[in-house]
Amino acid sequence: MAKQYDINTTMSKVLAIFGATGQQGGSIVDFVLNDPHLSQEYTIRAITRDPSSPSAQSLKARKEAIQVVRGDVTDPSSLTTALKDAHTIFALTAPSFSSGPDSRSQEFATGKNIADAAVANGASYIILSTLPNVTALSNNKYTKVTSFDAKADVEAYIRTLPLRSAFFAPGSFMQNFQSIMAPRPTTTTTTTGNTLATQPGDSEFVVARPVSPETKLPLIDTVGDTGKFVGAILADPDKYEGKTFCAATKLYSLAEMCRIMSEKSGKAVKYVQLSEEEFRTTLAGSPVGNYADILIEMMLYQQDFGYYGPQTEELVAWAVKNARGKVTTFEEYLEKHPIPALQ
Repeated sequence: MAKQYDINTTMSKVLAIFGATGQQGGSIVDFVLNDPHLSQEYTIRAITRDPSSPSAQSLKARKEAIQVVRGDVTDPSSLTTALKDAHTIFALTAPSFSSGPDSRSQEFATGKNIADAAVANGASYIILSTLPNVTALSNNKYTKVTSFDAKADVEAYIRTLPLRSAFFAPGSFMQNFQSIMAPRPTTTTTTTGNTLATQPGDSEFVVARPVSPETKLPLIDTVGDTGKFVGAILADPDKYEGKTFCAATKLYSLAEMCRIMSEKSGKAVKYVQLSEEEFRTTLAGSPVGNYADILIEMMLYQQDFGYYGPQTEELVAWAVKNARGKVTTFEEYLEKHPIPALQ
């Protein structure tokens, strides 16, 4: 039976984790609990909007002692209670695609609420899941990637506070190849020579994007490796104060990703470059209004400027060198997690 702890009872430093039931936060939970040093130094407190949800209940049911408390990032008063006596906080914010022109400010507001509550509660350290400022790095060429810019805004705000901090900037999730980035079955040819309409039963698959096949993305096994990067900060917070882990294994071109998926699945996977207009047709029916604009600008930015800017490769190499453990290659990830679409 799992041990139960009251929020007012702690045996070590309280590590409050937002998103503990998700990929990033869940990875940190697992890593800390399985690390001989960190598991003795920190008591985990999972912050969730709904402690009665199945995922929150599964955390409570674990044999390790995990505090599960309610905290709503849109409700500052709930954060005051959730972060009581917290020593270190892992914070993340969720994009608000449906908010249109207000998406950047709305996401920033939630991050500010967490940071302000951390200061008000006397927390010692905050680790933020951040991303690059696309508008600034592209010299205002790409201004619609609000899900990146909002996180960069929160980072800039935290850096002004009387609170020690470090930052985790994840690359492109390998997990996305199980869903939104999964290869699609080969399709019929359009008048422009590219492929769009699905033909069931074909043995060839495509990844279609509006950018060059040589566009490089830094890939991270979010579930397997987030804890290794954040764990490094937790193990030596003084060393990494003010620093950003541009967290990924390495850079892979889109063409290289397709080659690796082919090798690991035994199915032919090729890359097809579409025009922006053709790519938009593949997003028809998206439930959020400006999602297509955000996605296209994000891809074009990464093609033109690099995911983390002009020094992306060097920044990723530094993060890998400083991670608390060996990180997962794309090949290793696919061996453990075959892509359903290719089975």
